[in-house]
Amino acid sequence: MQNQFILTPYFLDRYSPELAELAGTPSSAAWTVNRPALPEGNMQQRMAATLVPLADFVAKTAARGQRPVSIAGDCCTAIGFLAGLQHAGLDPVLLWLDAHGDFNTWESTPSGFLGGMPLAMISGRGEQTLMESAGAQPLPDAQVVLCDGRDLDTGEALALQASGVAHVTALGEVLALLQERPVYVHFDTDIVDPADAPAMSYATSGGPSLEETRAVFRQLAQTCQIVGVSMSTWNPGLDVDGRTRTACMGLLNDLIGQEHR
Repeated sequence: MQNQFILTPYFLDRYSPELAELAGTPSSAAWTVNRPALPEGNMQQRMAATLVPLADFVAKTAARGQRPVSIAGDCCTAIGFLAGLQHAGLDPVLLWLDAHGDFNTWESTPSGFLGGMPLAMISGRGEQTLMESAGAQPLPDAQVVLCDGRDLDTGEALALQASGVAHVTALGEVLALLQERPVYVHFDTDIVDPADAPAMSYATSGGPSLEETRAVFRQLAQTCQIVGVSMSTWNPGLDVDGRTRTACMGLLNDLIGQEHR
């Protein structure tokens, strides 16, 4: 399947010039850059301005039979990506790869961090402003798989336990859950052990090694019908030697079946 790339160089509602530099690499000539003018207003209103064009790109790409691939600075953009797949008539299983659960709501979050809520929103929980702005429909719990989630707040851990979301802790376990089902993969790069990819804003010890992740991603690419991939990136400001960027972009290429460049 031909891949079509879109880069949204924001962390929530803040523009990231370091992330925007990805679009200037030799291998990125065909990338679309999603950088709309953000309106005045609260964070959700400003973020919605990036989600709508992202959803449009994904919908048009998927409708052509191509695979949309999104790179952005945070996990909330997955809401726009899901909306686009749905607008194209796709109804995939969502595989959420993340060191965190992203399953908080305003009632459970200890920090008030909106970036810790998108998977809850996608499953119909908590505030639905971003979902409604993007035109996304909540997914039933049975269509959601969270892998890893080794760092959970107390409230989100309880919510996950009470939900029908499949939560597996070992990366290799996802392979048996996804056979013969169209899959949308959301990949937060902080799932990788920080020993191999250290430039993360919310680094959490443990997790799969780079080599283990690479092996599973290659299997996913070979055995699953992956209809879309979104990646939430490392912190470019912390990646002084470029090691984390190289590791994570290599993993993305493994997942979409593309040669490393």
